[in-house]
Amino acid sequence: MAISLTDYQSLLGPIEAFLGCPTPKAWLDVATQAESLPLLLVDHCNCELKAAQTAIWLIRRYAVDNASGKALLDWVKPYEDFVYRKAPGDFGGAKNALVGELASKEGFAHGADILDKMVRLIKEELHHFEQVLALMEARGVPYQTVTAARYAKGLIGAVRDHEPWTLVDKLIIGAFIEARSCERFAKLAPLLDEDIGRFYVSLLRSEARHYQDYLTLAKQVAGTDISDRVAYFRAREAELIQSPDNQFRFHSGAPAAA
Repeated sequence: MAISLTDYQSLLGPIEAFLGCPTPKAWLDVATQAESLPLLLVDHCNCELKAAQTAIWLIRRYAVDNASGKALLDWVKPYEDFVYRKAPGDFGGAKNALVGELASKEGFAHGADILDKMVRLIKEELHHFEQVLALMEARGVPYQTVTAARYAKGLIGAVRDHEPWTLVDKLIIGAFIEARSCERFAKLAPLLDEDIGRFYVSLLRSEARHYQDYLTLAKQVAGTDISDRVAYFRAREAELIQSPDNQFRFHSGAPAAA
């Protein structure tokens, strides 16, 4: 049965308009080859953890006190132990293990908003991490360490070095990463096997909300029009997606050989 995205067009339309370009067909051609699936899944798994880690960094840097920051690190530790220290993948419900109240840092007006949106995002990304691992295990794909794509580094390299614009830029970048993830899940869903396709469709609403949350926070923190800065990162992101890339990753650019 073919995967249908008919019910998601109102969700995907704004994301496609936000992004500066669609995913190149050449990338989709490589991503949907049977031999690409293990790497696609492994890198997707890594991306889910990185998304949670980024949100934790933002909360610890801007929104909570030191004790709450430690609680966040403890929350993600089982996942990091699995990825970086080859520990058993027994998370024991760790994605819901954040106990007690996180104390907001005083003196930052947007701390509570960052805390609220990013904690929800972390819970969802860690859950997705476990779901991707389950898909990998069902297909006999072992977890392995892979190098990161150039994508995030290429965006982060343009972040301004003074506040509040450092934070604004990082939030805008978060919006583009989540929007691109959502767009690629939608593009891949009808082209992969039904189990993976349905899983990718199930991620669309959360990824779309993550993009909106990041963009809303960027506007709140800036307190002024950020359309020029969004346009700047839109062009930079599109260049990374469209230009030749020697690596294949979930967020890689156009295959260099294509």
